[in-house]
Amino acid sequence: MNEIVRFEDVLKVYDLGKVQVKALVDVTLTISEGEYVAIMGPSGSGKSTLLNLLGCLDRPTAGSYYLGGVDVSEMDDDSMSATRNEMLGFVFQSYNLIPQLTVLENIEVPLYYQGITEWESCRRAEVLAARMGLQERLQHRPMELSGGQQQRVAIARALANDPILILADEPTGNLDSATGRDVLGLMDELNAEGKTLIVVTHDTDVARRARRLIRMKDGRVEHDEITGKVAVS
Repeated sequence: MNEIVRFEDVLKVYDLGKVQVKALVDVTLTISEGEYVAIMGPSGSGKSTLLNLLGCLDRPTAGSYYLGGVDVSEMDDDSMSATRNEMLGFVFQSYNLIPQLTVLENIEVPLYYQGITEWESCRRAEVLAARMGLQERLQHRPMELSGGQQQRVAIARALANDPILILADEPTGNLDSATGRDVLGLMDELNAEGKTLIVVTHDTDVARRARRLIRMKDGRVEHDEITGKVAVS
């Protein structure tokens, strides 16, 4: 399978003035097309920093990060922003929807910067909304939706640009158990269709849905297991 992610000896240091904090230390890993990966670890383990680097929201202090075969480590801010918009989809715990926009408009957001016609952008958004069961909610705004519906909008938005990688940060953290299972079922379907998913979570039930578990500790990859069923404490 094609390699989607490659980290080579990645170091991330935060300079806090008199103190330097090593958030990631010598992280080397690869993730291939179609994988479903869960990243776990205690607070301060480096999992959020890892997600920020994967999402081109930050860059390594040292080492290299290749996304879809492209070295993004040394990109300037504009190039990194363009790469993020074209190649990645994001699903957040707090949904991160724009409250002033409708469901349809929120799904279209990633397409605004890609030169896609208004007609095509709307068509794509309508198709994705229907897939998420939101066809009757197109003109609603986020505050008029349940948490589960908002997360479905977020997933549809993450798919709008047909990304090579979907990153999810605690995607069920604000949802009740039943709604969370529905959202995880959608993610299972996406992976079954070939989408590459990386999920940061503290929830063992979420991690068990993945086929690979990466556990972080003190900025390092402590454990990396490929398994169809993960049992973690």
